[in-house]
Amino acid sequence: MKTPYITLDQVKDIAQTYPTPFYLYDEKGIRENARKVYKAFSWNKGFKEYFAVKATPNPSILRILKEEGCGTDCSSLTELQMSDACGFHGHDIMFSSNDTPLEEYKVANELGAIINLDDFTNIQELKDTLGSFPETMSLRYNPGGYFRIANTIMDNPQDAKYGMTTAQLIEGYRILKEGGVKHFGMHAFLASNTVTNDYYPTLAKELFELAVKIKAETGVELDFINLSGGVGVPYKPDQKPNDIEAIGEGVHRVFDEVLVPHGLGDIRIFTEMGRFMLAPYGALITKVIHFKHTYKEYAGVDACAVNLMRPAMYGAYHHITVLGKENAPCDHTYDVTGSLCENNDKFAIDRELPELEKGDYLFIHDAGAHGFAMGYNYNGKLWSAELLLREDGSVKLIRRAETPKDYFATLDIDDCMKKYL
Repeated sequence: MKTPYITLDQVKDIAQTYPTPFYLYDEKGIRENARKVYKAFSWNKGFKEYFAVKATPNPSILRILKEEGCGTDCSSLTELQMSDACGFHGHDIMFSSNDTPLEEYKVANELGAIINLDDFTNIQELKDTLGSFPETMSLRYNPGGYFRIANTIMDNPQDAKYGMTTAQLIEGYRILKEGGVKHFGMHAFLASNTVTNDYYPTLAKELFELAVKIKAETGVELDFINLSGGVGVPYKPDQKPNDIEAIGEGVHRVFDEVLVPHGLGDIRIFTEMGRFMLAPYGALITKVIHFKHTYKEYAGVDACAVNLMRPAMYGAYHHITVLGKENAPCDHTYDVTGSLCENNDKFAIDRELPELEKGDYLFIHDAGAHGFAMGYNYNGKLWSAELLLREDGSVKLIRRAETPKDYFATLDIDDCMKKYL
């Protein structure tokens, strides 16, 4: 069973100042988890977690992670700008994108970020754009085929739009070496939200063996290998969570088996675990406002898919706790719905919950990554506030709720909208 990190009384107090729906992040949980990650990889002297800004793009969250030693993984101009504003500079920023506007390479280079190229043709484009290669460069790898752990297919890299083939990768390092690059990295992302301690070690072994091949064929000795993301969280209560200490030790084992004997024991390990770093430490808080009794029992809430689109878009499961009824029997079945003019606007389908009443507050778990960040404005719905539950128990507003004036701001060119601006 999943346990909320806040009580009903606390939410009632918060809602007097910040009406629902709102996101609430747990600073204590974020910090403790970040420290566990660094402990798990402490055997690697250059280890660094580059938090995927796309997962939770909020300056307050980024600053917390910066204090815990993390860098940022950016994929757009605004993510670079937010990282810069939060004090991330130089190699504390990893810039990994695809179909990249050339101007964004210039910005990344001006910030001193490590640029990780997705496509072979980007190599010449980057040189033409910047005039020369930066001294440190990274290339993204895609092995094709199916990515398996034991006999289980975890994902299908050959259908992914990301990364270079083995041949392209090796030729890319030759070009970069001839072009004056001095420090080289490799990046790969082969599966998403894996709930197994074997994903990183299996991926690492494949990349470590490739690093040995690259050295043999090009003379390039990689400076770092970026395992990217993919380490997931147990969205369902019956799933066993990943053990980051076991994962780190698994990577350590294959590191010693593969890299050390080939003189590559100084390679630094990087990760980009947006979901693992934040998902369990953010929740969407929403209030029950309506009931409908037709062919099913519907419980309508004041949030909708614009606040958390994963259930509507992917059919993703997010556990729901009814605050104040944590120990009540789950003897009623509901579809928990939002107010969008879309039938898939449902946070839960046929979910067994305690009997709901108007005014009940729902704690929607594991929304701290790819939750608020994937919001949108369909039906003219407005983005919610984001709040931080501090370690001392106080609550801080870290993003105000959107207003109609914000929504209409880009229509300031149309005189008819001045009434609302």
